[in-house]
Amino acid sequence: MRQVFVPILAIIIFLLFWEALVWVNDWPNYKMASPSDLWPAFWRFKGLFLSFGWETLWRTVVGLLIAIVVGVLLGMVMGFSKVMREGLYPLLVGFNAIPKATVVPIVALMFVGQHDLNTVLIAFMISFFPIAVSVSIGLSTLEPEYRDILRSLGASQLTIFWKIALPKTLPEFFGALKVAVTLAFIGTNLMEIVSPHGRGLGALFDSGKTNSDYPLMFAVLIALAVLGIALYYVVVILEKMFAGWAERAPE
Repeated sequence: MRQVFVPILAIIIFLLFWEALVWVNDWPNYKMASPSDLWPAFWRFKGLFLSFGWETLWRTVVGLLIAIVVGVLLGMVMGFSKVMREGLYPLLVGFNAIPKATVVPIVALMFVGQHDLNTVLIAFMISFFPIAVSVSIGLSTLEPEYRDILRSLGASQLTIFWKIALPKTLPEFFGALKVAVTLAFIGTNLMEIVSPHGRGLGALFDSGKTNSDYPLMFAVLIALAVLGIALYYVVVILEKMFAGWAERAPE
């Protein structure tokens, strides 16, 4: 009950503070829309929010799934091989240091008209790095005595990975996945805003900016936050299912 009501209470307090801040400063809605301005915008464009929200969500999830596969494979390669780790780490760090907002126009020009591919690709590119690093760290810090004991008992490399390495890596993996969820949404919306063929909540935000419809712009931001929170809690549920043993109760 606490895990449900405490976040809801925090959201209500945040919205009340936001509403009071706008009211006290007497800000017009073209400067700062208040929560009370958002519901009319949601209702007026409810059809677009549903259809565009779904398009943003499925592209983000597909990009995130690809990031999980690629990130886990890269992390395994770097975790089990010191040579590969030393070779790949500088490349990954350099790639991650490049602002993805500068990559979006390049990808949009490379695959003109293929909006779904472009959006999924950016969502993948911006979210795979923390997954790869977390898996690599988890595997590379595996205690060597565990491997030695299992090898002396005749265990194969696959058995060592399945019995020891994988469970040890799961907490780090899910921690990185929580970060990757938010990053994937950032990538999706960057492409939706920049692409001339953009669809999704990013395109709806850009439409609000073009028409100076500030309540619509803030409503899109809230919709993105809701989708991000929902996907985050999906990851939390999966973490409790597969790595709940790693959670320690507070003293």
